[in-house]
Order: sequence, then structure tokens, then C-alpha cells
Amino acid sequence: MTLKSKDSPFAGERIAKRLARAGIASRRDAEKIILAGRVAIDGQVISSPAFNVGLDSAITVDGKALVEAEPTRLWRYHKPKGLLTTHRDPEGRPTIFEHLPAGLPRVISVGRLDINSEGLLLLTNDGELARRMELPATGWLRRYRVRIHGTISDSQITALGNGIEVGGIHYGPIEATVDRSQGSNIWLTLGLREGKNREIRRVIEHLGGQVTRLIRTAYGPFQLGMLPPSGVEEIPAKMMQQTFKEGPQKNAASGRTRSSSASKEAGHENRRRKP
Repeated sequence: MTLKSKDSPFAGERIAKRLARAGIASRRDAEKIILAGRVAIDGQVISSPAFNVGLDSAITVDGKALVEAEPTRLWRYHKPKGLLTTHRDPEGRPTIFEHLPAGLPRVISVGRLDINSEGLLLLTNDGELARRMELPATGWLRRYRVRIHGTISDSQITALGNGIEVGGIHYGPIEATVDRSQGSNIWLTLGLREGKNREIRRVIEHLGGQVTRLIRTAYGPFQLGMLPPSGVEEIPAKMMQQTFKEGPQKNAASGRTRSSSASKEAGHENRRRKP
């Protein structure tokens, strides 16, 4: 038997929101899990995410009972190149979740980095928080160091600050500065607030260059700092509370608030890597 949303006797919160708060997935992915028929309430499969659940609802996902949501936690993770940011890959390629240290609870990523990108990736056990942090409305600046092969003019780099259209897709303003240039290779620091799929690679290719290395160094107020590749460090609860109490907009403009040891290392950020 499949329950429809109109049959729901429950008051409370949407089932997708409950799954997200429990760290099963982001709310969007939780809706996909529901539509796939993987979620049951009180023993009956539901067919729509437009379904409310109460505190006493017995919820299962893939036949396993949903555990109560734990206090919200957030981690910095230094994603290495060669891993996918996904829980399951149909092609069997390695994922970040298969390589995280033992002892972490079930976590989801805040946004993604593609398989060939590296650097800061935030992880959380709260899908609602992940969704909130991903929204462009937060205004959080995502900063990257990018190595480019090819020739791109100063005028092209400057023009990125006005936004650019590539293949019918409009990309918002991109802050761009040249760090160094050597032969046919250029190192840039780029800052953007939207983070559309493969945005940096597509924009650079449109300008005539090729991205040969891409490292995210900051996501809003959180910095990669000196965290080693594959390293994971939890962001202290006190800092999390202060960050989200002030609100993303307040921290977005400069992106200078740091997490944990990253704050002590910020002064070394530009010196620690020699491309």
C-alpha cells in the first residue's frame, strides 16, 4: 500500500525536511529518495515528498529505521583530486565518502567539487544546513586558486568582474586576480558567489585557456588553511553558532572569518603553496 500526501493524518514537518535534518541527504536529494519508493512511514511506503510527519512517526529508509537527528555539526575536509563528491557512483569510481576517516557520523557535502578539483569541502550531518549554505542568497564568496594553461589577456580577466555568458548560461561577477605567470601557465585567484556546475572550467575554456589545477581555498567564512589532503577537522560548535547567529550576509562580503586552526593559519595561506 502506498500512502498519498492527501491521506496524511500527521501534523508536523515535511518528511523530506525530517530526512535532511537526520543527515540522510539534502532536502532535494531526500525528495528523490522518497519518489524512488525507498521511504516508509509506519510500515507504509509513501509516494510523495508532500507528506507531513509527527514526532512519533516510525520512519524507515531502505528498510532501516531513521535515527533521531543529532546536534548539528560541521567539518572542514580537504578533498584530494580523483574522488567524486557523491554517495554512489554507477561506474564504481571512488568517492569521498568511501575515504573519510572512521568514526564520522553519516554526513553530506555542502555543494560539490568535481573529480579533478581539490581543496575545501564542507561536510555536515544536517541536510537543512547544507541546503541553507548552498543557496546563492547567502552571498558567501567561494574562493579558488586556479592554474591555467594558455593565454588570457588582462582585459579578459578584468571583464569577469561584470559577469559573462557562456553557451547561453549567464555567470555572475567573478573576482579575478593574477598571482603569477610563468611561460604558458598562469595562476589566478578567483572568487564567485554562485558556484554553478563546472563554472570556472567553462568560463576559462570560453576565454581560450585550460584549467590544469583547481583548488578551493575558502567557502564563505571557512578556510582551507593548512589542513592536509584528505584531512578532516570539525568546526567548533561555538564558532558555528556565532557564524550562523550573525548570518551569512554579514560574513559574506569579506569571507575573512576563519574556522578553528584555520584562523591561526590564515596569514600563511598565500605563502604555504608554491605552484
